Amino acid sequence: MLKPLFFKRILIGILLAFSASTLSAQVGEPRSDFAIGVNAGMSMTRMDIQPTIKQSYKFDPSFGFTARYICEKYFTTICGVQIEVNYANLGWKELIEDGSGNTYKRDLSYVQIPLLMQMGWGYERRGCKFLFEAGPQLGINLDSKEQYGGGEWDVSHRPNHVVEQYGMDVDNKFDYGIAGGVGMEMSTALGHFMLEARYYYGLGDVFDNSKKGTFGRSAHQTISARLTYLFDIVKTKKK
Repeated sequence: MLKPLFFKRILIGILLAFSASTLSAQVGEPRSDFAIGVNAGMSMTRMDIQPTIKQSYKFDPSFGFTARYICEKYFTTICGVQIEVNYANLGWKELIEDGSGNTYKRDLSYVQIPLLMQMGWGYERRGCKFLFEAGPQLGINLDSKEQYGGGEWDVSHRPNHVVEQYGMDVDNKFDYGIAGGVGMEMSTALGHFMLEARYYYGLGDVFDNSKKGTFGRSAHQTISARLTYLFDIVKTKKK
């Protein structure tokens, strides 16, 4: 399994690459395109947790606000920055196969703020372009809810005897990690329509990971699909 240190190095590399692109802006064609809008989609979430808890993906909607600034066209690459403020319900759904018939789901609601470097290839004004985006993402936990089911609660036969997560409070309200994805954008006279697929790898732990804590790792992993609509506020004039 890939370690968090590996993803931290990726994050540093992304930030350095974006900084280099910004510093070399005079080489390409400058842009000053600013657009805002809304997004909505569906997320598949689970927890990367040690000791291991067997899980299935939990499906929940997400939605939020998006702002994007296009700063440069470098050869065929359209470069910009996108920031979002989203509401998402993360957590996990346990796959309990010990014969008890129990079910368990933990809902962890967050406000998430991804700051993404975005690169596009294709048409700027009218038409379609391919998108790639990556960058850091921050989150603040708002609420935690547990759903128990399956009749009488029996934990005596849980695999690995991992049962401490039941009733455990969130220790770390602040979440951080790396987000990246690909998508397509259709630009029309009415605005920009983006369809994206994105993956989020959490680097922060939900529960205490110290020597006194139960879990050595408890971080979010999310696969999401979203549709975003943007309309132009400022647009670079054509020469």
